[in-house]
Amino acid sequence: MGQENNRLSSKNYEAELTRLQSELVEMQEWVRTTGSRLVVLFEGRDAAGKGGAIKRIAEYLNPRVARIVALPAPTERQRTQWYFQRFVEHLPAGGEIRLFDRSWYNRAGVEKVMGYCTPAEHVLFLRQCPLFERMLIDDGIMLRKYWFSISDKEQEKRFRSRMTDPMRRWKLSPTDLDSLTRWEEYSRAKDEMFVHTDLPGNRWNVVEAENKKHARLNMVKHLLDSVPYQYVAPPELEFPERLASTGYRRTDRSLLNEVPDYVTELIAAGGKVSAPYEDPEDL
Repeated sequence: MGQENNRLSSKNYEAELTRLQSELVEMQEWVRTTGSRLVVLFEGRDAAGKGGAIKRIAEYLNPRVARIVALPAPTERQRTQWYFQRFVEHLPAGGEIRLFDRSWYNRAGVEKVMGYCTPAEHVLFLRQCPLFERMLIDDGIMLRKYWFSISDKEQEKRFRSRMTDPMRRWKLSPTDLDSLTRWEEYSRAKDEMFVHTDLPGNRWNVVEAENKKHARLNMVKHLLDSVPYQYVAPPELEFPERLASTGYRRTDRSLLNEVPDYVTELIAAGGKVSAPYEDPEDL
């Protein structure tokens, strides 16, 4: 009973999310006009809700200003480069925001646990990472690091849900399922990572993510509060008057390869549609 009372209703969640998203748009305009640079890292357990949070943040932002960075596995050539090299090219220029859906911290987590890097490479990463991030911060980049935290029981629940949900099945990989049997290994790796990279002036911000909706609101509100943005009035635009026609006529529709009018068929059939999809992990 008490737990239910601590859950925000869907109606209030959507209303508050929309309000925060409008503030994100204001923050974006401040970043753009001031030439600021913002990097936000999203890390955490598999199925902790990182992707959903990124999706809501980016929903109304200008993709030319705020871009999502979700890199695939490194190529053979990239494996021979300095580890941070392939991430550097995705850092923002002035007036830009970058949202990293996982980042260079792959080396401290999945690469270490799954043996994708050597112990020496892992140790080198822990030594270089604070220096690398200090260089970013010293150069004026606003760096925000978020760790989405869930329990082992909640992770397993979400994995099982994805096994039977055709809309989410693609999110489940053998590596994800393997993490269930390596929970403590990932926990130790995360603790070691925090020891080396949770530093004054560059802290990890831990997001309790047992409830995805609550996690999104908490994370977005914290991000907004951490950026010293101010409202920037949009430039005034004057709507032009349409010019008089010079005789142009549209191409006859019979000459065009038009998309079939599926909606008219739907209406003729009674307009019955299936119930809207609801993400079971959000319920």
